[in-house]
Amino acid sequence: MEKTWRWFGPNDPITLEMLRQIGVEGIVTALHSVPLGQVWSREAIREMREFIESRGLRWSVVESLPVTETIKYGGPDRDLQIEIYKESLRNLGKEGVRTVCYNFMPILDWARTDLEYPNPDGTSNLYFNNAEFAYFDINILQREGARNDYPTDVINRMEAMGRLTPEKEQQLIENIIIKTQGFVSGNFSEADFDPVGKFRDLLKLYEGIDKEHLRANMKYFLEAIMPVCDEYGINMCVHPDDPPKPVLGLPRIVTCDEDIRWLLDAVPDRHNGLTFCAGSLSAGIHNDVCLLAEKYAGRTHFAHFRICQVMPDGDFKESSHLDPRLIEVIRTFSRLNPDVPMRVDHAPLMLGDEKMGYNAGYSFHGRMLALGMISGIMATIDTENQKS
Repeated sequence: MEKTWRWFGPNDPITLEMLRQIGVEGIVTALHSVPLGQVWSREAIREMREFIESRGLRWSVVESLPVTETIKYGGPDRDLQIEIYKESLRNLGKEGVRTVCYNFMPILDWARTDLEYPNPDGTSNLYFNNAEFAYFDINILQREGARNDYPTDVINRMEAMGRLTPEKEQQLIENIIIKTQGFVSGNFSEADFDPVGKFRDLLKLYEGIDKEHLRANMKYFLEAIMPVCDEYGINMCVHPDDPPKPVLGLPRIVTCDEDIRWLLDAVPDRHNGLTFCAGSLSAGIHNDVCLLAEKYAGRTHFAHFRICQVMPDGDFKESSHLDPRLIEVIRTFSRLNPDVPMRVDHAPLMLGDEKMGYNAGYSFHGRMLALGMISGIMATIDTENQKS
């Protein structure tokens, strides 16, 4: 498997020279400077590709070419935005960049409540606390009917927290809306004056949009872009929903075995595939990631290797890359799809990472350790295969 790394462009404090030294082979990036909903020009794509290649690496995967909200909820300019998306795909194809990771999650790309949850060894990880998320939804966002969406045990835990201080509420807002979203060319940025108000406005766009409606909109989008993907050999690989369940009254449609099967059957073109993110899938206790890897490795165009530990109360945190489940997933891909590009995903903050201002989940030392672990696992599996 090709060892890749998510890199956030020339302004990333982690340089391509650093990445080449630690064994990275391919780069996963995007044109983060292009505003959401605008065409990625061939010239801009070529400039990025040549910059990466000049450092001895290759642009392996686009993550992400964002799908605008109007495509997801079916707004009046949906067809225009799909045409813009198709033009960007054509330009990527002409420049030889042919794997595109994207998601179809309404409003939020992913969600965590704590970005520096302490571990006993002094490192920290990303964490999702159901009670804190419910607090955000009910007391800060003040979404109508929100309380009815949470089980009694979560409500009880939330109420036991009492009223948070304004400082702690602001931290929760930043963790959920800004720090996990602002670097992905999405709906929010550090410059937003009223992110909660903006979030409420976005929620209104999804009134009346249920799971079946969102599925229909995704099918419409994929059927529209598949001719371009077929012409240029572009593999589209959807990222599973993170966490893999409905949140904030919004439907989620890539959460489990049944969802993945629907996606692949609804648009059976070989270029319609999956980003197999073991971390996102394992955040749901309903998912057996080892079984899912066995079932869908052949329709996977990109792999994210991380794993989550789900607590008895349903909270979850990012776990060790040496987790036996992840080792088994890697073994499966080595057998069934050995050429898929893979990258280590979220990793701990360690050895001063927390002082460097890295994007949430994307530390340097933590990911370097994870890459070393994954590289060792892959080398061991390759040796085993050669002996068998």
